[in-house]
Amino acid sequence: MNAPTSLSTETTELARRAIDAIINNVASVLLDKEELVRRCVCCVLAEGHLLLEDHPGTGKTTLAKALARSFGLDFGRIQFTSDMLPSDILGVSIYDEREQRFLFQPGPIFHQVLLADEINRASPRTQSALLEAMHEQTVSVDNQCHPLPRPFLVLATQNPSEFFGTYPLPESQLDRFALRLSLGFPSIASEKEMLRSRGRKEPVDALKAVIDAERMSQLFEAVDQVHVDDSLLDYLMAVVDELRSSPKLELTVSTRASLSLLRVARALALSHGRGFLLADDLLELFVPAFAHRVRPGTSALNAQRRSRQESERIVTELVAKVPIPS
Repeated sequence: MNAPTSLSTETTELARRAIDAIINNVASVLLDKEELVRRCVCCVLAEGHLLLEDHPGTGKTTLAKALARSFGLDFGRIQFTSDMLPSDILGVSIYDEREQRFLFQPGPIFHQVLLADEINRASPRTQSALLEAMHEQTVSVDNQCHPLPRPFLVLATQNPSEFFGTYPLPESQLDRFALRLSLGFPSIASEKEMLRSRGRKEPVDALKAVIDAERMSQLFEAVDQVHVDDSLLDYLMAVVDELRSSPKLELTVSTRASLSLLRVARALALSHGRGFLLADDLLELFVPAFAHRVRPGTSALNAQRRSRQESERIVTELVAKVPIPS
C-alpha cells in the first residue's frame, strides 16, 4: 500500500532504525518479549501511560528500568501501600527559617519515568493524586503549580489475582492509561537461558541510552506526522460507535481513548518503517487500548478476577463486527 505521507523516506527509515535500536536494547533483558516491548516503546513515543497487570516476578520493574535507560530518561519508583498519603507522592512545602518562607520539597513523582508499583494498594485519595499529574503534567501543592519533567511516563503495576487490601482503580484513573498490557511468563527456553547466564548483577543495570534528548524530540515530531487516511478514521469511529451502542457494555470508551489509541497506532506504524497508518496498526491496539476502559454489563463483573477476561472478550467480539477497510 502506497499512501500519502508528510514524512520523507529518509526520515521514516532513520526513525525506524532508532526505534528498532530501542526495542532491541530493551528486549535484550526481556527475552522472548519483542512484540510486547514494541508496544511499550510505541506508548512512550506517543507520550502515553502504561498499566501492567501481571503476577510478581515477571519482569515489570525490569521493563520500566530498561525503557528509562534506553531512552536516557530519569527513573523513579514508588511502592504503593494502604497508609500512603498524597504528600508522600507529590511532595510537601516546608518552612525554611533562614529564608523565612515555605519551600517546596519535590516528592518521588518528579521523575521522567515513574514506576507506580501495586498502585491499587493505595487508597482512592492517594490514587487520585496521580490524576492531575498524568493528565496535566503538573502537580499542585498549597495552591502552587509545579511542572513535571518532560516527557513524563507513569508505568503502573497491579497483581491481577490478589485483591485483599486493594482498591480497584476508578474509571477516571483507568482512562488515563493509553494501554494495558501483560508480560506473562517467559518461554521455558528463555527462562533456562536466564538461569544459565545471569549472576548476581541485573543485566538492566548495564544498559546504556540508545538515543539522546534531541533525537527523542525528533521521534515525537515524526509520530505526529504519520499520515492517517480518512477511511481509517472512519473505521476507528465505526469501532467506537459499535462499543458505545452495545448493550453488553454499561461503561464504554471516551474521546480520550480514541485520541490516545490513534497516537500509539501512529508510533506503531513508524516503528514498522511506514509514514502512514494501516488498519492492522489499529487492529493490534483495540484490545490493549480499549478493554481496560470498558465495563461489561453482565454478572461476570461481579467476580472481579474475571472482569479483565470478560472485557477483552467483548471488545474483540465487537471489533470483529466492523468491516476492515481495504
